[in-house]
Amino acid sequence: MSTHLYILTGTSRGMGLAMAEQLLAPDHQLLCMSRHQNQALTIRAAALNCALTQWPLDLTEALPVANQLAQWLHTLDAPTLGSVTLINNAGVIPAIAPLRTSDPVELARALRVGLEAPMLLTAAFLNATSHLQIPRRVLNISSGLGRRPMASQSAYCAAKAGMDHFTRCLALDEARVPNGAKVCALAPGVVDTDMQTQLRSATPDAFPDQSGFAQLKQSGKLSSASEAAAHVLAWLARPDFGQQPVADVRDASSEHRA
Repeated sequence: MSTHLYILTGTSRGMGLAMAEQLLAPDHQLLCMSRHQNQALTIRAAALNCALTQWPLDLTEALPVANQLAQWLHTLDAPTLGSVTLINNAGVIPAIAPLRTSDPVELARALRVGLEAPMLLTAAFLNATSHLQIPRRVLNISSGLGRRPMASQSAYCAAKAGMDHFTRCLALDEARVPNGAKVCALAPGVVDTDMQTQLRSATPDAFPDQSGFAQLKQSGKLSSASEAAAHVLAWLARPDFGQQPVADVRDASSEHRA
């Protein structure tokens, strides 16, 4: 039986953890990267006879992580693999404030985790798996905020916009090589996560769009992390995955949905 490898970042909580939980299966192997290991995930993986590895690490230092990933991929038993998939999910939102008053350390962290890390991990993943004659996929978890501007959200919007555009470029690269990877930057919709709590709890003076995010919660328009994870993984499983390098789970026909 072939094993399908999934590499995920940002799995300590929220949609990342939900995706990891839903991917646990006897024919799957998971490598999860996050700031903390999740013991419950380890227990559940063992119960389902799923091979799980968790790396507790900080993606603000992405270069050694990318090197570690490349070395680890080279140790795998290639003939047993049926497919390999990288899911770049990790992201951070700095304190909600105009750029002029933002903390430079927080800005740097948001850009390193949200843009630098996905690029370095993707490069390492594609290089280390280039010899494999099996399906290879890269799923970058994007956001509508990468496709429309929002006050007091410069770093997060910039990271996601950069993710979208490097995915477009990556799709062109991979289309030129034999068995190129299928890639997509996918917005998962509005999800009830810690990030949403931070946005709707901000003061309107600092964040002019605060009332809109509060209304999303009050009107029940937020997806749960589990629901969003299911939609994202369903998109990943589509036979036409990668035909749209930038997409939104809510609208298959447009890459500009916010």
